[in-house]
Amino acid sequence: MLIEYLVIRLGETGAADWIAVDNSGARLGPPSSGLLSAAAAAIGDRKVIVLVPGVEILTTTVDIPLKSAARIQAALPFALEESVADDVDKLHFAAGPRRENGQIPVSVVRRDKLQAWIDGLHEAGISPTSIIADNQGLARIPGTISLLFSENQLCINDGGDTELVLQDFSPGDGLAAIGAFDNGQEDRQSDAENGAADTPRHVLVYCEAGVDERYSQDWIGIRHDFDSVDIKILPDGILPRLAVTVATGVGVNLLQGEFGAKTEYASLFQPWKVAAILLLAFTVTMFASKSVDYYKLRSLEAQLQERFLAEYRQIVPGATDIRDPLAAVSSLRARAAGSGSDSPELLLHSLRQLSRAMQRNQTAHIEAISFRGGVVDIRLSAPSVAVLDSIRQIIDESGTFAARILSTDQDGDVVNSRIQIQANGT
Repeated sequence: MLIEYLVIRLGETGAADWIAVDNSGARLGPPSSGLLSAAAAAIGDRKVIVLVPGVEILTTTVDIPLKSAARIQAALPFALEESVADDVDKLHFAAGPRRENGQIPVSVVRRDKLQAWIDGLHEAGISPTSIIADNQGLARIPGTISLLFSENQLCINDGGDTELVLQDFSPGDGLAAIGAFDNGQEDRQSDAENGAADTPRHVLVYCEAGVDERYSQDWIGIRHDFDSVDIKILPDGILPRLAVTVATGVGVNLLQGEFGAKTEYASLFQPWKVAAILLLAFTVTMFASKSVDYYKLRSLEAQLQERFLAEYRQIVPGATDIRDPLAAVSSLRARAAGSGSDSPELLLHSLRQLSRAMQRNQTAHIEAISFRGGVVDIRLSAPSVAVLDSIRQIIDESGTFAARILSTDQDGDVVNSRIQIQANGT
């Protein structure tokens, strides 16, 4: 996926140069120069990489045996305390990805200087994705020493971990500053002693046409000491060369730690604003509905408890408030099962059979009924003993119950009697 960048290089006098490129390193237009406000107008939907003067930044490497980015960030001031001139409290440390040799590239800059750059960019309406030292736009090529001339500055790296920005240095002086001549002689001597071929030593130079002519004598001497010297003229200046390198992800981003990008939650959730409002309204409505349902259920529960207690007190007079109706019913069932012959079902069945007998002998009348120990005791009045015997026989016909006439007493035209009904087998 191609990503477009606007790479802006800040000058020391407040001017700026910029160019649009993509993350494959392809240029999307010619470089431009002017005020930062003009650069801001060219951003559009592009991400912004800002290059700041490398002379203001210390670029080095450090070996810290930690994996966590936060812990590495915290350890940098202690690891580099002896390598910086300023008080570490005044400096900002930023780390890049660990290299294959285990070294971590680091950029160090004064906090007030970095803050000034950020403030100036924000005043122009520019919010950079990254801020990188401009000398890191000079790509590192293994086995090759790269030089880039910019005005009176010389950016140089040895293809490894050495990166410098030198002012008013000639090409030869720059190579001497990184020990390139001495290392070359030592490599050749070591190769000769071991019978091996010379280690290739190449110099790659980027500069404008005038610089090439100015140091024509230096190139002659350098070619004598190195295997090759390749000079590439930059007709559009150095910015396109720097831009295509940093757009591919090269360089240590200074926007880390306290200077790191802050998450703008308001803009992040802006597209979801309507959905969030609807979700909130739905949630409030749902809870309101649940609250109403809960209130209704609580009221219904209270009514049911009151009705249950009234019914229960008919069975167990004087019963207090029942907290667990299910337990109370289970207790009644257990008591009924334990009483055996006193089961309410037995009473109901015997009364049903008595009712059938009374319907067929309507001249008889029930005076009283009692039930105890599985026996129904009935007091009857009838016009004759024959009617009482008919009632007994009908009850016996069911085969479930047996009836006995316990006593009779003639009172005028009425015979008073006592009959017992009992389940067969009890």
